[in-house]
Amino acid sequence: MTTPPSSIALPPLPEMDDAQRLARAREFADLLQRRRTVRTFSDASVPRAVIEQCLRAAASAPSGANQQPWRFVAIADAATKRRIRQAAEAEEREFYARRAPDEWLRALAPLGTDADKPFLETAPWLIAIFYERYAVDAQGAREKRYYPHESTGIATGLLIAALHSAGLATLTHTPSPMGFLNAILQRPRNEMPYLLLVVGHPARDCTVPDVARLPLDVVTAYL
Repeated sequence: MTTPPSSIALPPLPEMDDAQRLARAREFADLLQRRRTVRTFSDASVPRAVIEQCLRAAASAPSGANQQPWRFVAIADAATKRRIRQAAEAEEREFYARRAPDEWLRALAPLGTDADKPFLETAPWLIAIFYERYAVDAQGAREKRYYPHESTGIATGLLIAALHSAGLATLTHTPSPMGFLNAILQRPRNEMPYLLLVVGHPARDCTVPDVARLPLDVVTAYL
């Protein structure tokens, strides 16, 4: 019979009335509404301590069976970023030239993306996010992971929100396949690349596509 885990008191939530709660919710929503994906970055530095605190926020995410299957590799080393750019662009050239169906290319056209990814070197930080397909115990046996994609997706969302809250710009980059990240970053085979998050300050002349988010009443329902 499995021994139930010990329990502790729930850490207190902030005390506020409904008006304060609404104001806090509105303020946070307004902050995230200003978040935009950035593709032109400044090379201005970002302290490691800021990245660490944002990763700390991400690692607080809920996960299936509390297995916390996410793994983050924060990269500031210029040589490593260069290798990642070279490998990513090789995959992207294949994608744009051979792999991507015409429908997908038409969907990407308004965003102005192509196989050239200079931001992978310009931005001060890359955060490679992996999920564990399975764990390996001390005896080398595999242990199942439950909902690793979903859990890592939640953690990634918290990370993006934390970085935006810290005044930083981000780009979610997903070259396919991404196995080169395991090789370059020397990650074990049980870890699968989830995405590559580009982090830094936007370039002074940065612009973003003039696109709108769907209205709230389109993406929500109340019963």
